Order: sequence, then C-alpha cells, then structure tokens
Amino acid sequence: MNKNLATAAAVGALGGFLFGFDTAVISGTTQALTIVYHLSPEQLGLTVSMALIGTVIGAMTAGIPGQKYGGRETLRVLAVCYVISALGCAFAWNWYVLLAARFIGGIGIGGSSVLGPVYIAELAPAKLRGRLVGMFQINIVIGILMAYLSNYIIARFALGDAEWRWQLGIAAIPAFIFLILLFGIPPSSRWLVTQKRVEEAHGVLQSMGAEDAEGELREIVDSIHLDKLQTSEPLFQWKYRLPIFLAITIGMFNQLAGINAILYYLNDIFAAAGYDKISGGLQAVAIGSMNLVATLLGMTMIDKLGRKTLLLIGAVGTAACLFGVSAVFYTQTHRSSLLWLLVAYIAFFAISQGAVIWVYIGEVFPNRVRAKGQGLGSSSHWVMNALIAYYFPQVAKGSGGAPFLLFGAMMIVQFVVVLLFYPETKGVSLEQLQHKLGIE
Repeated sequence: MNKNLATAAAVGALGGFLFGFDTAVISGTTQALTIVYHLSPEQLGLTVSMALIGTVIGAMTAGIPGQKYGGRETLRVLAVCYVISALGCAFAWNWYVLLAARFIGGIGIGGSSVLGPVYIAELAPAKLRGRLVGMFQINIVIGILMAYLSNYIIARFALGDAEWRWQLGIAAIPAFIFLILLFGIPPSSRWLVTQKRVEEAHGVLQSMGAEDAEGELREIVDSIHLDKLQTSEPLFQWKYRLPIFLAITIGMFNQLAGINAILYYLNDIFAAAGYDKISGGLQAVAIGSMNLVATLLGMTMIDKLGRKTLLLIGAVGTAACLFGVSAVFYTQTHRSSLLWLLVAYIAFFAISQGAVIWVYIGEVFPNRVRAKGQGLGSSSHWVMNALIAYYFPQVAKGSGGAPFLLFGAMMIVQFVVVLLFYPETKGVSLEQLQHKLGIE
C-alpha cells in the first residue's frame, strides 16, 4: 500500500466517522429533548428516526449522482449536508427546525454509507480490499466512541439547557475537515473508465501503486462493458437476483440485531436499569471502546477467516447476549450483568456484521451497477433502522425485555440464512467475483 492509496482510502473512510458520530450522539440528548420539547414516546421516536428517514432517501438516491458525477464529487455535497445539520441542530429554535436539521444530516449519512465504501472498493486491490473498505467501518465505530465520549465530557461541564445544543453542534468541526480533505483525493479509476476517461484512469492506477496498471485497466474496461453503460443498465434483473438478495438481507439483519436501537437509546436503557445520568454516560463510553477494539479485531480477520465465517460466529454470540439482556429486564434481577452483556454483544456484533456489511455489499455487485446495488443494500439497512428506532421507545415502555428477545430470535434466523445462501468473497477480485456469482 503506497501513500496515495492510504490517503485516498482514509479520506473516503472519514465519512464513516461522521456517520458514526451523527447516529450515536443523539443518545446523550434524548432525555433533555424530551423535557425541552415535551415529547411523548412517539415524538421521541420520530426525533431519533427523522435522521434515519433522511438516510433512506440519501442511500436510495446517492448512487445516481455518484454514477454520473463520481463518488468524490458527490461526497463533497454530502459533507456540506453534515455541516448544515450540525449547525442546524445547535441553533434549532423549535422542534420542527431540529427535525429538519436531523433530516438533512440523515441524507449525508445515507449517501456516504453508499459512496464511501464504493469509492474505497474501486480504488483498492483485491488483497487489500477487505481491510481498506473496513476502514469505513472502523471510522464509524471511532465516531460512535467519540460521540459517547463527547457527550460525557460536555455533560461534566453542567451547561444546563444549552448542553444538548453543544452535544449535537460539535459535529460541525469534523464535518468541515472532511469537506476540505475531499479536495485532495483523486476520482476512482473505475468511475473514470465509465466516463471513457481511460488515460486518466491509468494515471490513477499508477498513482495508487498498482503492480500491473495496464493489466488492471484492461480488466476494468472489459468488465464494465462501456456500450451497456450508455443505456444505464437497470439493477432489477433476474441475473442479479442473488446479489440483490444478499444486499437486502445483510442490510436487514444488520439492524434486526438491534445494534442501532441500542446505540441510539443506550443512556435510556441504562436509566431504565437504574443507572444515573453520569454513570450511564460512562458505561456508554465503555461500550463504545469495546466497539472500537472488536472492530479492529474484525478487520484483522476479515481477509483471513472470511466474511461468511465471521457472520456465523457473530450471529451465535449476539443471540446469546440479547437473550441475556432480555432476561435482565424481564426478571428485574442481575442488574450488574447488563453492562457486561452489552459489552459482549457489541464485541460479537463488531467482529461480524459491523466488520462485514459495507465490505460485502460493495463486493457482490458488478462494476456497472455497483453504486445502485450499494444503494439498495444501504436502503434496506436504513429503512429497517428507521422503523426500529421509531418503535423501540414505544415497545420498550410496555416491556423492556421484549425488543431484545425479538432481536435475539432474528439472529437465529440470520445464522440459518447465511449458512445456506451466502457465498464467501474473500481474496477474489471484483471482476472474478462476477463470474463466481454467475453474472455475465
């Protein structure tokens, strides 16, 4: 890996940091927002899920400008969305302005969840692709950890009614840095080929340290089928049925594990178990730290054990932990075990679905529809995310253990589906993978 490749991948992955920060930071503000705006459980669910509605739109539509104008250029627009969202939340003068600002931020999150991994996957050689695309997920969990840590530190300053504004608004700083850095990286070589800018693509391959730039360029040109791109090949075709199934299901199962419901409402979960605000915030930092450590571990294993093996291991581990959490709430006993069950849950999730999802979705589609396929998988992920985030406060209010019981059952279903239908993709070039999946 040369310097140019590492820099481009790192900047592309920085969108993941904002993704993680913006999605998790709300957890420290839910109680304050409920008081300030007199929110019912339904309104609180809408406040949290409004950003997720934006992510669905961002994920579903980002592939279009990404294909036409390039991932790098589109990411610049999404970075602006992050900046506007953070400042809008900080200065929101009523609940509706807050909802609008979170919606705009959601567009940035959804769009970057599509284009960030795609941009990196299209630059990376096969032997490094899993780890480089995995940088996006690493940045997500770093962003989550920094959100929890930021919430905890700001809470220690006792800022009163302005506390939640600082917690939400501070995201403007990394968002602006991301925007500036995007002007220092090249467009994807594969996207350049789709625009018939073959010589420029060759230059990018050389600058990225390709061992055989000529050979890789020929492989890319042959696989993209420039004549088909003239008619903008549709994604929903029978020959793409397996990649479509894989993208939709991995996106759904990622959320049916309950990960973002737990991350969004982590402080509320600890409050329901009897922890005070400061101790609950500190527990959140501990969980965010484990998330980071386990994700780094997953990144070291993803190109060795493979994507499918990690998904199977994670499904078993997360199911066991979720059933344990459910038992704590149903029995109202062993409260001290809640933190450790959630820490173990995060560890199993991070080394499996957390490490695999964005890599896998970016791999299973051919070049000519990859951005659209990534948008489909991300949309599946975000639609399920929004539904769960909206209904979680309402369901948990009546029975705190019910959501965790459902999430655990879904992980058993995931184990069966992955075991029977998911192919392994490690160590195979994107072009070779098309043949492996039977896509011509």
